[in-house]
Amino acid sequence: MEKVVLAYSGGLDTSVILKWLVNKGYEVIAYIADIGQDEDYEAAKAKALKIGASKVYIEDLKEAFVTDYIFPAFKANVLYEGRYLLGTSIARPIIAKKQIEIAEKEGAAYVSHGATGKGNDQVRFELSYYALNPKIKVFAPWKIKEFLEEFKGRTDLLNYAEKHGIPVTATADKPYSEDENLLHISHEAGILEDPAHEAEESVYSHTKSIEDAPDTPTKIKISFKDGIPVKVENLNDGTIKDQPLELFMYLNELGSEHGIGRLDMVENRFVGIKSRGVYETPGGTILHHAHLDIEGIAMDREVMRLRDTLSAKLSEIIYNGFWFSPEMDFLMAAIDKSQEAIDGDVWVKLFKGTAYPYARTSHASLYDQDLSSMDIEGGFDQEDSDGFIKVQAIRLKAHSAIMSKR
Repeated sequence: MEKVVLAYSGGLDTSVILKWLVNKGYEVIAYIADIGQDEDYEAAKAKALKIGASKVYIEDLKEAFVTDYIFPAFKANVLYEGRYLLGTSIARPIIAKKQIEIAEKEGAAYVSHGATGKGNDQVRFELSYYALNPKIKVFAPWKIKEFLEEFKGRTDLLNYAEKHGIPVTATADKPYSEDENLLHISHEAGILEDPAHEAEESVYSHTKSIEDAPDTPTKIKISFKDGIPVKVENLNDGTIKDQPLELFMYLNELGSEHGIGRLDMVENRFVGIKSRGVYETPGGTILHHAHLDIEGIAMDREVMRLRDTLSAKLSEIIYNGFWFSPEMDFLMAAIDKSQEAIDGDVWVKLFKGTAYPYARTSHASLYDQDLSSMDIEGGFDQEDSDGFIKVQAIRLKAHSAIMSKR
């Protein structure tokens, strides 16, 4: 039998796909990636074996997710369409990479996933597969005519599950789709497909509402080295976290408590469809604001302006699924260079949905207090500004003269 490594979540879609592939004569190896989602992995493993998987891999990828994907992306200040912190997009490459490794280990010719033909994830998974192993074959059921003819929608999936004894978790209390990992949780589809429909408070699971957030702020200090956070200190109670995974999970905990990181937006999918997503990214939002702040004191102005253009492009590249691409390698090399002196500490106040940097210091600081002071000269000859302004005004005067003759 041909072997297929299936990215398995334990949900309805991938459970039906697993059984369908088995019934088509494939040997299915189920692969579950632990990237921080709240899940009973042993129960998912038992379910996969009961459905017919020949083997189940449960891979703990949390540490690598933080160090090799979240931190590198966040030191580039990625922000898709100026708002979205790419919680799903950053997670897909690490899942795909381990899946390809398992396929090579097992001698499997195929890999499979449960992403639909309308979304972004199909692109992210499959581009990653092909980049990592050009000879791999991809089995994507939601783009195969035979599968689509058998399963028109959720009802057909549920009927198939009942027919083949596949246990299904009731989800009537959550009539929408969710994707969860260490970086975020997303909520979309179902009742959220109407962009005019307000997401009820019950939708949110990873952050308190601003109304329920504490009335007392928490002050923290985040230390950076080469643009990467290396320590978080809670100035209220003295808690210190200096290991990457623990540090990021602690930022999530603090952000969640203070209602930080909610976003409700309509975005443009790579396939050309607009979609509405509701996101919660508590720790990532804190880190994003703190990193921007340390750059303010330690990064050269022109490097920052160039980096900002690269960040926008990099966000698009990651969102569209090109993590394993030459352009990604090229841009990340430039980002790494820009971060060589981004060292120091940022003090952040967490309060009622906001992460507010209020102080910062760096041994690589480009800030000169005397030079910028309004009270002392500090080595700046203000008379020089007269010529500076006149030179800048040359083209404005020329433009004005032309316009006055029209």
